[in-house]
Amino acid sequence: QVQVVESGGGLVQAGGSLRLSCTASGSIFAINVMGWYRQAPGKQRELVATIISGRSANYADSVKGRFTISRDNAENTVNLQMNSLKLEDTAVYYCNVEARPTTSSYFFSYWGQGTQVTVSS
Repeated sequence: QVQVVESGGGLVQAGGSLRLSCTASGSIFAINVMGWYRQAPGKQRELVATIISGRSANYADSVKGRFTISRDNAENTVNLQMNSLKLEDTAVYYCNVEARPTTSSYFFSYWGQGTQVTVSS
């Protein structure tokens, strides 16, 4: 019913920048929260940033001042601009969308397949 697709990962040197994009599509009635999470090898998945329509964004302390999340409600997209990347930012980045499908009265959490971000020295 709802599909979430990420793009924009890749290999970058430390100090560089990358921009991740995510689009939600399908039978969507409404979207509440959109966000990015990441999972490094051997670690649990962690929140990177979230944004609620009409409200301010929320960031993990480790990315504050370096990452910026933005959202286009008309296009059902959420972007993550990542600057001043560090080695420890290396992870698989997942997009998460809290959406209400047209066939339901409830909101559900949908995940993308993930996109690899690798920061090299």
